[in-house]
Amino acid sequence: MKKNIGFINLDFSLLDWLCEELRTSPSEITGAEEFLEVLKDLQRGKCDSVILEVNEEDVPSLNDRVITCGILSIYPKARKVLREGKEVFLTPKEFDLLYFLALNRGEVFTKEQIYQAVWEGDYLLDSSNIMAFIRKLRKKIEPNPDAPEYIQTIWGIGYKFNDKE
Repeated sequence: MKKNIGFINLDFSLLDWLCEELRTSPSEITGAEEFLEVLKDLQRGKCDSVILEVNEEDVPSLNDRVITCGILSIYPKARKVLREGKEVFLTPKEFDLLYFLALNRGEVFTKEQIYQAVWEGDYLLDSSNIMAFIRKLRKKIEPNPDAPEYIQTIWGIGYKFNDKE
């Protein structure tokens, strides 16, 4: 399983605020008291970093979240896409490509980054292949494929999913 690791720099004002919130808020959150103690150690200089692990069972799955943009709705769990309430039939790879871009709305990806994210294992990086997938996808989801609203080309770089609601 791939682990995502993120780093956050806490300044003292944020650290103080977080400690105060944990102290004053009634908490039914498992591990809140232990977390507060670790933060106090951080304040006192007994440690200089904290590593947190999130229990995956406690986090709502991204697959449960419906992604909506204009007249387009993406249902990851059902692997279904609706445009104006009507189902759009996509191939598995088209869905994976659309879901990846929509999940990372507003972020620009090169063709190579898209390949690495959507195609598993070894792949042959062929820019015409990704362009063909984008073209087919646009024909299925865009009101006007020649003036795309959802999957936008960032010339000289790659593609992004529209970051406007």
